[in-house]
Amino acid sequence: MSRYQKSRELHDRACRVLAGGVSSEFRKFNAPHPLFYTRGAGSRIFDVDGNEYLDFTLSQGPLILGHSHPHVLKSVAAASAQGQLFAGQHLLELDLAERLQRLIPCAELLRFSLSGSEADHAALRLARAITGRPKFLRFEGHYHGWFDNVSVGVAGPSIEALGPREHPTPLRWSDGLPADIEQECIVLPWNDLALIERTIAARKDEIAAIITEPVMCNNGCIPPEPGFLQGLRALCDQHRIVLIFDEVITGFRLGLGGAQQHFGVTPDVAVFGKAMASGYPISVLAGRKEFMQPIADGKVIHAGTMNSGQPSIAAALATLDVLAREPIHARLHELGQTLMAGLRDAAQRAGHPLLVQGMGPMFHAGFTPLKRVRDFRETLSYDKKLYAAFVSGMQDRGIRLIGRGLWYLSAAHTPEEIEQCVGTAFNVLKGI
Repeated sequence: MSRYQKSRELHDRACRVLAGGVSSEFRKFNAPHPLFYTRGAGSRIFDVDGNEYLDFTLSQGPLILGHSHPHVLKSVAAASAQGQLFAGQHLLELDLAERLQRLIPCAELLRFSLSGSEADHAALRLARAITGRPKFLRFEGHYHGWFDNVSVGVAGPSIEALGPREHPTPLRWSDGLPADIEQECIVLPWNDLALIERTIAARKDEIAAIITEPVMCNNGCIPPEPGFLQGLRALCDQHRIVLIFDEVITGFRLGLGGAQQHFGVTPDVAVFGKAMASGYPISVLAGRKEFMQPIADGKVIHAGTMNSGQPSIAAALATLDVLAREPIHARLHELGQTLMAGLRDAAQRAGHPLLVQGMGPMFHAGFTPLKRVRDFRETLSYDKKLYAAFVSGMQDRGIRLIGRGLWYLSAAHTPEEIEQCVGTAFNVLKGI
């Protein structure tokens, strides 16, 4: 009998009621099929077949404290007992906003939503209103949610399909997009400041915003080249373009002030989510007062019935409590760098060209002959079939990974578990 037999049966059942058997497209991509889980505790997650996994997916990043952190669960239970949703203001919301205002460099005013997709959508609407310009500049391979206007330039099957570097082809990510959606954005390769300068010089009167992941986490976990973010800041200042940082992944994972504090570059507006609330649904649109004022004045509409529900706000406050009182970020960086070095060594000993790069609290691994990648086009050199075999082998040996190569560390991981993971990776790499 398969070690995933019960998950197989449940997935077959799910396909009869859920489109594709899942509630998010990314959950499909697990071999031999999506698994069903029963509980998570610390660095571990358990499935319906009784399998236990050392977890480096952390629910695609939110679980910075690990699964089921007791302070988070206790705080959520206490807040929920007072009511789930008031559709009005409450003290916890104000406490969280004031705390975030102190922590995040750009956060003079804030608004809460449920998802990063919503907050990114609001940020772009805000930029168009402020500048009176129609387009935004985005980068190949960056992810800013699944809404229509950011579903161009997300992915591409080959360099040929992406078109010339100077003028990339704005590839659609999904069917069903509006006819002229490509006209809403300008797509460029990342980390190429000279190309961005030339593009802005020619088209500055069209561009309302530049939106970027400050670390290109969703494809390759690629850090910015030295001076790149500073260059974007200078260009936006020069041409009155709104600089938007999508910190849904980097926020609270690189540090309490996000990537903007880590790199010393303050955007006009930023979006946060994921790690802020340990898996509860929340996102934040934060910005300088002059850029957030149109929302404050009601000229730019931002709304949502479920915004600022007590459980999510309480989860965020509890998560920030733990992050503030314990040296978690130093630990994440240290453990992450140890794991990255261990994986490189294991791959070298097993005879595989595994490139491991990133920041430590999150990083990317993939098979490529390149010594580093610096934009999405270079990530197309990764051998996805070989990495899929690696992920499958790790899963069969009790280690859960994200199929696209992104790894996350949590406060619950231990040095012994890092050593266990490296040893397992070596054994898997020898056999593929």
